[in-house]
Amino acid sequence: MASIAPDRASPSLAAIAIGTAIVSGLMGYYLGQATSIGLFSAPSSTATRDQSDISDADGADSDDDLQDLGELKTFAGSSEECKLVLVVRTDLGMGKGKIAAQCGHATLACYKALARADPKHPVLRQWERLGQAKVALKIDSEDDMLTLQAQAVSLGLCAQVIHDAGRTQIASGSATVLGIGPAPKSKINEVTGHLKLL
Repeated sequence: MASIAPDRASPSLAAIAIGTAIVSGLMGYYLGQATSIGLFSAPSSTATRDQSDISDADGADSDDDLQDLGELKTFAGSSEECKLVLVVRTDLGMGKGKIAAQCGHATLACYKALARADPKHPVLRQWERLGQAKVALKIDSEDDMLTLQAQAVSLGLCAQVIHDAGRTQIASGSATVLGIGPAPKSKINEVTGHLKLL
C-alpha cells in the first residue's frame, strides 16, 4: 500500500480558518466604525424618535428645543479638537452611579440636538473622528448652572439641561447635569474654563 504524505507547502485547514476569522473580524470592526459615522448611509431628512426608550431623566429632547447653532456654523474646515463638557451639580448629593447615568443622558441629548440640527455638522463629525472627548466639571447650584447654559446658548453652543424623573435619589424635575457641546475647545472654555474637574 502506498501512503500519501501531506504536502508541507500547503497550509492546514485550521490555519486558513484562523486567518479568515481574523480578517473577517477586522473587516467587521472597520465597517461598523465607518457605518457609525455615516460613511455608508445618507441620513434621513426626517428625524424620528424611538418612543420605546424609557429613561430616568427628562432631557431637552423635543423638536421645539432645536437651537440656532450660530457661530458653530463657521467651524467647517477647522482642525481644532472638539469636546463635550458635562457640568454636574454637586449640591444634590447624587451618588456616583446616578451622576454617571445623568451624564449619559446629557451626552445623548447634546448629540441628538446637534444631529437633528444638521446630521453632517462639521463639529459633530470632528468630535466623532477625534474620540468624542468628554470632560466632567462641577457646579454648586442650579442658578449657576442655568447662567452657564444661557451664556453657552448666547455663543451659539448646544447646551442641554437634564431634569431627573425622580425615580431614585432626588426630587422629580431637579436639574442635574448641563451638557455643552460638542464644540471647539476654545469656545467651550469661554463658558466653563473657570470650573473645576468633578
